[in-house]
Amino acid sequence: MSVPFWAWLATIGAFVAIIAFDFYLVARNPRDPSMRESTIWVCCYVALAVIFGLGVLAFTGPQYGGEFFAGWITEYSLSVDNLFIFVLIMSRFAVPRQYRQKVLLIGIVLALLLRGIFIALGAEAISRFDWMFYLFGAFLIYTAWKLIRHSDEDEEFQENRVLRAVRRVVPSTTEYQGASLTTKVDGRRLVTPMLIVMVAIGTTDLLFAVDSIPAIFGLTQEPYLVFTANAFALMGLRQLFFLIGGLLDRLVYLSKGLAIILAFIGFKLIFEAMHHHGVSWAPEVPIWASLLVIVGTLAITTVASLAKSRKDAAAENAAADPTTAKDGDDPAEEVPEPTSKSAG
Repeated sequence: MSVPFWAWLATIGAFVAIIAFDFYLVARNPRDPSMRESTIWVCCYVALAVIFGLGVLAFTGPQYGGEFFAGWITEYSLSVDNLFIFVLIMSRFAVPRQYRQKVLLIGIVLALLLRGIFIALGAEAISRFDWMFYLFGAFLIYTAWKLIRHSDEDEEFQENRVLRAVRRVVPSTTEYQGASLTTKVDGRRLVTPMLIVMVAIGTTDLLFAVDSIPAIFGLTQEPYLVFTANAFALMGLRQLFFLIGGLLDRLVYLSKGLAIILAFIGFKLIFEAMHHHGVSWAPEVPIWASLLVIVGTLAITTVASLAKSRKDAAAENAAADPTTAKDGDDPAEEVPEPTSKSAG
């Protein structure tokens, strides 16, 4: 797939324009968006990604079109898992509700810039060292195993090295000053927790990209498709945070579904590398099969999660209601009051 330089510039320019317009809306009226507003924005970003994917399909053929859709869906689903950590970060830093949109937007932009660097390095490494496929594949399988093993444990936010370094090097306050990133105290310029939490979201997302970037390289080796799939997945993440924030706890099997997808892509990478090196029995997995496995796994995971959550909620309601009789229990028989019969 040959992408001219002007196409790269046009694509990046379009992303910058969309993000700038989004930032203008957030800065003009800082607040928690309504469910209706969040739904509309998520649908708009999904529609943009679908239109872009159809364009790739029309101009480059079904192979690259399928690779984009498979990569975008995978990145989007992995990004949903990141929302659990974003919720913890927001709680950890006690971000005021009216400024959460701004924090998420700037944090996601920072994450996109860092991912761009990561993607460029990954593409260069793969082009020079084809054995990287074995390394990426083994890493994804290990990540999947670790995800399944620890899926039932409660996650806690832990500050990474970058965030700790920022705290040590940059003097900061303990209180927010509206949406300002810096403030002056006794004539000294200090950063506010607003900047710290933005760095936390951006760098934490990059840590999650350690598994998502190899995953998408297992679906396509085209840097243009890898970058655009990541960009579309991240751009709609802010609205998705407010749309499904209350639904996250109900997706109890999401981690297991993502583990299955990561393991599948890991084995796919290893098999393709073996096939490339002359191992005749190693299969090449077509992109339509990858897309089917990804979509099917996410659909089954979502349906099973919602069904279990509904069943657990019904069981909790039944246990909390003392008037609910258990199946098979005989109700206590009431002793009728004696009635006096007239003599005669």
